Amino acid sequence: MGEGIGRRRFEVGDVLLVSCPPALARIAEVTPSEVSVAWPWQRIDPDSEIRWNGLRAIPRVARRGEWGGLFQVEPHAGRLEAGGSCLVGIPETLVRIIDIGRFDPPADVGWLPRPHTMLIVLPLDHPRDPHAEEDGDTIDLESAAPVRIELVARD
Repeated sequence: MGEGIGRRRFEVGDVLLVSCPPALARIAEVTPSEVSVAWPWQRIDPDSEIRWNGLRAIPRVARRGEWGGLFQVEPHAGRLEAGGSCLVGIPETLVRIIDIGRFDPPADVGWLPRPHTMLIVLPLDHPRDPHAEEDGDTIDLESAAPVRIELVARD
């Protein structure tokens, strides 16, 4: 977990600077739109009702007007092949919290640790579509990924 982020209190509307140093990941599958990687941080929850396979799909290139999400792979294009490896991380990104999920007991999401709090965020410069159900990406405050979060501004 990044520098005490689980103990902080965040609010909808907060502007954050987020990042995660890149980690080496095994590439499971490559399509024109996504790279599926063996997630280097969470481990499969053997007691979960959700059968997560340990993989996470990361968009290679977002379509015009869409946001691909926080985590990105390096290299972005080219030499990505199943069975190979890449780096996965979050480049420094300014985001705004658009919602917060709090779970007691922690949410069964298929991996460990199970999250108590998840921030739903969008890049600061990305327009929010109030009709989009899948808008935003999540930051799991209990994640094993070393995500760094800095509060930049509070509305």
